[in-house]
Amino acid sequence: MALETGSSTRTARTPRPRPRTAWITRARPAAEATAARVRELGIEPIVAPLLEVRPIEGVALDLAGVSAIAFTSANAVAAFAARSPERGLRVFAVGDATAAAARAQRFASVLSAQGDVAALATALATRRRELSGAILYPAAAEPAQDLAGALGAVGLTVRQVALYETAVVEPPSELIERLPDIDAVLLHSAKGARALADVLRAHPAPQLAAFCLSRQVAHAVWPAVLSAVRSAEQPNEAALMALLAGG
Repeated sequence: MALETGSSTRTARTPRPRPRTAWITRARPAAEATAARVRELGIEPIVAPLLEVRPIEGVALDLAGVSAIAFTSANAVAAFAARSPERGLRVFAVGDATAAAARAQRFASVLSAQGDVAALATALATRRRELSGAILYPAAAEPAQDLAGALGAVGLTVRQVALYETAVVEPPSELIERLPDIDAVLLHSAKGARALADVLRAHPAPQLAAFCLSRQVAHAVWPAVLSAVRSAEQPNEAALMALLAGG
């Protein structure tokens, strides 16, 4: 099994056939948006999440002294919006999809870092003179990366609050039955990749090619037996769709 980036996929001497089917493992509702993009490529999407987003009850939001909000996912946007009517604070989003989710919730000022958590940390660090108060970081119970640590290292005050968790769920029996005929699987997180590896231990599908949002996600699925593991050139869905379209 070879770990490949998007660029190596495009420069391969022998073009690979485009997948006919793609299993979408990310949690709803984002999975439905991904399915629509996959369908536009002429590939049949199969939505069977391995993760489920669950709100954490009883969490109090303290916005006193907050100058901006940092969102690392659309799930974080939704979790915050469900708890607070505040929309006037500046928003720094990890990427364009998260920024779009914030705008859809009617936040007035939204900036996209157009990258990953490191890019988001850089965007906030370069504007730290404009940010006189704390940065609110609505997060998952187990964040994939340490945004709070990165911001604290450059002198920003961070108020991290866990608003939701992503729980692993079993795929339906219909998906398991169809698994030998599925060509590709899309992986958006390391947690989802590890969940897939666990499923494939019990239900091998060596014909599957994994298309991963990043190299970090690709490394998490490494224990699984797959025909190929490919990572997008940039950690965003546009790059992932380009990788999938290339076969």
